[in-house]
Amino acid sequence: MNIAFFLTPKEEIVYENINSTMRQALEKMEYHRYTAIPLLDDQGKYVGTLTEGDLLWKLKNTSGLDLKSTSKIKLNDIPRRMVNKPIHINSNIEDLLYTSVSQNFIPVVDDKEIFIGIIKRSDILNYCYKSFVEAQLKALVLD
Repeated sequence: MNIAFFLTPKEEIVYENINSTMRQALEKMEYHRYTAIPLLDDQGKYVGTLTEGDLLWKLKNTSGLDLKSTSKIKLNDIPRRMVNKPIHINSNIEDLLYTSVSQNFIPVVDDKEIFIGIIKRSDILNYCYKSFVEAQLKALVLD
């Protein structure tokens, strides 16, 4: 099975540029109700994942930082605690499953390291559940 089967393309997901501001990320994450989003550089390469926790720790650890001044802080200046490892579109299903154990979503890159989308752990689990149920029904029919 090809991992592209599980891919949610870049055009359908929320992400942010590393040169965007903290305020832009806060507003985007609040609007879409996401707790983490991929970060891309100016060439479209995946550079990391930004979480609500990263934003909270930056707010806590920066003296005098308020909502208004978050528009002056670039995302590149915010330390990130989570490391979501990307996988290549040519990776095998075993790599995908192994990576999904510790990540809610897996960034996917092409051969030039350009970000092309994500694979959500929930999509993998739903596929496995559906396959399991179908196998159980098939076994019942054969018995």
